[in-house]
Amino acid sequence: MYLNYNNNKYEILIIKKNNKNTYIRVKDDLKIYVTTNKYVCNNNIEKLIKDNYNVIIKMIDKVLRKKEKIEKNIILGKEIDVVKLSSQVKPELYNNKLFINNTSKVEKYIKEFAYDFFNERLNYIYNIFEEKIPYPKLKVRKMSTRWGVCNKNDKTITLNFELIRMDVKYTDYVIIHELSHFVYFDHSKNFWNLVGKYCSNYKELRKEMKE
Repeated sequence: MYLNYNNNKYEILIIKKNNKNTYIRVKDDLKIYVTTNKYVCNNNIEKLIKDNYNVIIKMIDKVLRKKEKIEKNIILGKEIDVVKLSSQVKPELYNNKLFINNTSKVEKYIKEFAYDFFNERLNYIYNIFEEKIPYPKLKVRKMSTRWGVCNKNDKTITLNFELIRMDVKYTDYVIIHELSHFVYFDHSKNFWNLVGKYCSNYKELRKEMKE
């Protein structure tokens, strides 16, 4: 089964389980995954795909934009020119140019840059929090459905690596969001009031991050 969009065919993979609900996701491989109950027939799945065509197209476009950022070496919302210099001992980012002696190590550099940058933003935001919260250990990894995770028991927050490709305001919002969970481990009105205390435009940022 395939979905046609913009002169391309996207494969639809049907995964049948015992779950009650049906979920549609587009992953980084640009395949459409439909997870549904094992008793749902293919005709119903085809109708579901048709009814949700526009939603699926938005998912595909989102993955395509993400891949474009990776291919163009986007860091903090800006495209970086990679300059290969055999004399460059350590990679150096300057004026939107990355000077490096081995272009195969660009992604490795971005990962290291991301961890250092996220730690810097975490330290800054933690110090403006008036509430008493623990200083968390930072983890960074790629996540397909979340921008950040707070583990209150382990006193850790995990940030999605892909945030490094976006403007710093999005990283700051996610850090504020996760630190606020150390005060309110839910999404109650009190929680959002706390987020708004340190990020007044969080609703706008959340909307933009979903697009």
